[in-house]
Amino acid sequence: MVIADAEMPGSRQPYHAAAGLPLAQAEALVRSAVESSRALAVEALSATVQRLRSRGHEVAGCGVLLGSGKALPGLEKVLASHALIHTAEGATFRDVLVWAAKECRLPVTGVREKELDAASLQRIGPLGKLIGPPWTQDQKYATLAALLALV
Repeated sequence: MVIADAEMPGSRQPYHAAAGLPLAQAEALVRSAVESSRALAVEALSATVQRLRSRGHEVAGCGVLLGSGKALPGLEKVLASHALIHTAEGATFRDVLVWAAKECRLPVTGVREKELDAASLQRIGPLGKLIGPPWTQDQKYATLAALLALV
């Protein structure tokens, strides 16, 4: 799912692009990138839901892997820390996905990575042979989040 407009400067890493700009410009850039990403996410997710439903599948909800849940400071402090810039970008794109799912009237189940245990990851490991590559830890975590959304 593409949720960053390649034609829009700064949309892939809005906080990186905003670093070094005057605060008002940084806020505008981040806001514009988020609005664009929301539109792309709603478009992609609604098309996926529609395609699945047209094939007779029930779309029961959406599982989203969440970050630590720690609140971020204001934009000025985020932009002053490279580590916080990365954290903010991850949080922003997760928030965009949650927002899009809600716009598509899908129940959202948020799962924190630290809540997933090693035993669950081992149990779904063999699915990789059926699904095919890539089957990295990211795909395993996403699969567990999706399965938890079905519970």
